[in-house]
Amino acid sequence: MNGDTFYDWFANILPLLRENAVIVMDNASYHSVKKHTFPVRSWKKQDIIDWLTDKGEVIDKPMVKEQLLDRAQILKSQYNEYVIDELAKSANKTVLRLPPYHCELNPIELAWASVKNYVRMNNRTYKINDVKKLLEEGVERVTPDMWKNFVGHIIKVEDKFWEVDFISNELLDAEVTPHVLTITGDTSDSYSDSD
Repeated sequence: MNGDTFYDWFANILPLLRENAVIVMDNASYHSVKKHTFPVRSWKKQDIIDWLTDKGEVIDKPMVKEQLLDRAQILKSQYNEYVIDELAKSANKTVLRLPPYHCELNPIELAWASVKNYVRMNNRTYKINDVKKLLEEGVERVTPDMWKNFVGHIIKVEDKFWEVDFISNELLDAEVTPHVLTITGDTSDSYSDSD
């Protein structure tokens, strides 16, 4: 899978979705192709200057590369758009991006687990064509009711995250009582055999 392949697939799927649909997206690289390139340290200095100038920045004094990158960093939020998000927006859909490394918030993971379990439980030949057929059957077995349950489960997980976040905020905001440890007696760290 790559960004171009995913884009083509996504463009074909968008018209099939309801108006104002929210699409949950993880952080796979092919989901996260940027609409604009952004200067990085490996760029040549003149390319960074050209990028800044193209964005309306006036470079009126000599700057070292690090200063130019700092200047670009200030503009980053204005040019931090994903190709897929913009395509969805143009079709009146919204992409909701999950935080990195939080697959437990993505209902598709539960669907894939169901499909993989179906394949595992029914695979008798281990031949690629049979596995492909089982995979297709497994996908077909994911019903709207199953999706509803998957989403409901994710909402419960998210609620627990919010609860933990609230508790940790309470703990962090609580007044900390200082503890004093008083050590008395011999504090040397050398011991004899008779100790």
